[in-house]
Amino acid sequence: MEVGAFAVLGDAREVVRDAVRRVIRRRAAAEALLGVRGAHLERALAEWAALDDAPTLPAAHRYSGVVWGALGVDDMSSAVRRRLMARVVVPSGLWGLVAAGDPIPAYRLKMGARLPQLGQMSAYWRPAISEALAARAGHGAVIDLLPREHSAAIDWTVLRPGRRVRVDIVEDGPGGRRAVGHAGKSLKGALARAMLVENACTAADISGLVVSGLGPGNIEEDGAVLFRRNA
Repeated sequence: MEVGAFAVLGDAREVVRDAVRRVIRRRAAAEALLGVRGAHLERALAEWAALDDAPTLPAAHRYSGVVWGALGVDDMSSAVRRRLMARVVVPSGLWGLVAAGDPIPAYRLKMGARLPQLGQMSAYWRPAISEALAARAGHGAVIDLLPREHSAAIDWTVLRPGRRVRVDIVEDGPGGRRAVGHAGKSLKGALARAMLVENACTAADISGLVVSGLGPGNIEEDGAVLFRRNA
């Protein structure tokens, strides 16, 4: 499984793959690990059975969901798509870390999944993918748009000081400021697209972006960029 930009993770990926296959031999355990039942479970099991020889797609086309839908990979210009493939990386329960252009088959395994002997995937992967991310970033910034589950898989102290630019979308509620939940996923995808379109690489660049549904960005004292969802 030594494919893509992070081939150094190949051995660790095989450990995860083999551990998953041992667990999913029992249906009840497969349901618990993969988090699906019925037809969705059958599809997931078939994907795992065929994983080694299955057709692949670039990760940016393999992944779906609200965020990726709002990112709009299919209708990007060639220049913006090149930035996407060159810059975007995604934590993965199976692969550890993949670049947007890495060829991967269909699979199902959340970063929050827990495997016997390996523990939770975020903890299992943290040392290896933190070092791999830091090596890829070098002296550049890492723009962190990750949800909590995926962010937990990164030891951010491994990066050079000041290189992490955390970007959050929040809203004001009865209890004060809070992170935007599912409703904010499409906004996060739209914001990520704006970063690529405008070639925004710094906190100052990002805070100046104009995205429908979001208020102006503010740079916090810790260097994070905060956007509020418009009411």
